[in-house]
Amino acid sequence: MSGDPSGEGGGPEKAPTDGDLSARLKRLETQLEGKRPKAASSERARNSASGGSAQLGQAMRLSTEFIAGVIAGGILGYIVDHLFGTKPWGMIVLLMLGFVTGIYNVMRVSGFSGKKKTEKVRR
Repeated sequence: MSGDPSGEGGGPEKAPTDGDLSARLKRLETQLEGKRPKAASSERARNSASGGSAQLGQAMRLSTEFIAGVIAGGILGYIVDHLFGTKPWGMIVLLMLGFVTGIYNVMRVSGFSGKKKTEKVRR
């Protein structure tokens, strides 16, 4: 016999080891990554599709913050009117205060503030 375990007489060839195969696999993966620039654009498209749901979630949170402030002001105004007998004024004042609080909460959550950010330049 020729020493070939496969039984084919092609000569003495050495079977690849696991280390050789994993090195070849890594080399092939790096070559494939270099030739796939379109994969990044498809990933961006996938992220923008999920970004729509993130934007919808942000919009829902902003509207909830605003409505909660107005409703809380109205409820507190109703309670103050019945406790102290100031029929329309407690509701009017606290409803307006709830409106302002709702706007403040929307500005706080969205990251908007009237202050301009200034960068300090170090020389």
